[in-house]
Amino acid sequence: VQLQASGGGLVQAGGSLRLSCAASGRTIGRTISNNGMGWFRQAAGKEREFVATIDWSGGTTSYADSVKGRSTISRDRAKNTVILQMTNLKPEDTAVYYCAASRLAGPSDLPRNYQYWGQGTLVTVSS
Repeated sequence: VQLQASGGGLVQAGGSLRLSCAASGRTIGRTISNNGMGWFRQAAGKEREFVATIDWSGGTTSYADSVKGRSTISRDRAKNTVILQMTNLKPEDTAVYYCAASRLAGPSDLPRNYQYWGQGTLVTVSS
């Protein structure tokens, strides 16, 4: 039972990346289908921070100010996947990005509301 994040890599400033999070396992699959999902990131030497979240239906989203206007979170409930599309990337976006499955149906920017966490995918933005 796990979340698998992928899509990270090295990109130049101004470029784009598409991060994907897929669930394996029936329990977590049910969780992802019925609950909110989120993306967080952690840069070297810094605390984990919220990036984006989406509710169970995909109809409500929320973003950190630092990525607002440059990122889009979406989900495919049938495939138990969550996507984070990031554009106009900046060097300060460099971090390990984690997807997480919430205990709640709605969106949340609080790590404590998340039940399952993926292993992370590294995004490096060069200047």
